[in-house]
Amino acid sequence: MVDKLPEEEHPKPAFGWAARDQSGVLSPFKFSRRATGEKDVAFKVLYCGICHSDLHMVKNEWGVTQYPLIPGHEIVGVVTEVGSKVEKFKVGDKVGVGCMVGSCRSCDSCQNNLENYCPKMILTYGARYYDGTVTYGGYSDSMVADEHFIVRIPNNLPLDAGAPLLCAGITVYSPLRYFGLDKPGMHVGIVGLGGLGHVAVKFARAMGVKVTVISTSPNKKQEALENLGADSFLVSRDQDQMQAAMGTLDGIIDTVSAVHPLLPLVALLKSHGKLVLVGAPEKPLELPVFPLITGRKTVGGSCFGGIKETQEMIDFAAKHNITADIEVIPMDYVNTAMERVLKADVRYRFVIDVGKTLKPAV
Repeated sequence: MVDKLPEEEHPKPAFGWAARDQSGVLSPFKFSRRATGEKDVAFKVLYCGICHSDLHMVKNEWGVTQYPLIPGHEIVGVVTEVGSKVEKFKVGDKVGVGCMVGSCRSCDSCQNNLENYCPKMILTYGARYYDGTVTYGGYSDSMVADEHFIVRIPNNLPLDAGAPLLCAGITVYSPLRYFGLDKPGMHVGIVGLGGLGHVAVKFARAMGVKVTVISTSPNKKQEALENLGADSFLVSRDQDQMQAAMGTLDGIIDTVSAVHPLLPLVALLKSHGKLVLVGAPEKPLELPVFPLITGRKTVGGSCFGGIKETQEMIDFAAKHNITADIEVIPMDYVNTAMERVLKADVRYRFVIDVGKTLKPAV
């Protein structure tokens, strides 16, 4: 006779919305979450943001998608269970999970709290976990992750408007800090006023930095200046405006995930200025080298942030009342929302009300 496993070691039934093929259409999906291990935190998902990368992944535009795919890496909720060796969290705590749920914990990057650059980093969805199972994201009713990859959400930070900070927020906060573009009095450009760009403006302003928004859309000027507090606005298609602003910026955070020219942006930098790319276009961009050489300018990239810095970012956001501007939607609106993300028809981040609107299939 085979002994039964203890109840807590059995996988737990879960429910979410998944894409099953390259059409990217999501529909209800039953699956299993792994049992809560001794270092794991399990939580009920209340809200999950929709990131532009979710759109790329459901359609396999980066060529790495495994189906069925449950997206979502801006996940917040309330702890329902903790493993026997969990030290930092208890049942009832408000928590979140961002873009990753695992790393090797021993390489140079991990030792320096930069798990996001670990060669064995495990993404929150669409990746293989240590036990060989596929990771599923936050378009689902529950989540389980090692406590090391859980972020505590301060009580004064709204869960719905705080959720997008776990990807969009850290993705812009980290390069502002790392590339030294966080010093009061500096002048920083933010390219693109979408999910990432609008929180970049808020973080940069809170750091005391002068902010210029650079956009192809003249109709976003009032929003940038009056609602988000930017100091100035440039229409990137207006040659006269761009010419007048040449050599004025200490750095630029480029959040655009579509193919776009870099030369006009490089021209806006002062000598020794830095252009940091955080958007991920699916095709290579053309990089002019001569203006980099003549101005000792740098083009770099940045990929969200480590867990320590993500917690620091969340705490900074809570202290300065920084949240994403969101449109809260029900779960069954997700396919329409994806179409609107593609058209940039959202101000500025969709957040799924998972807790109230995800209905298990009968």
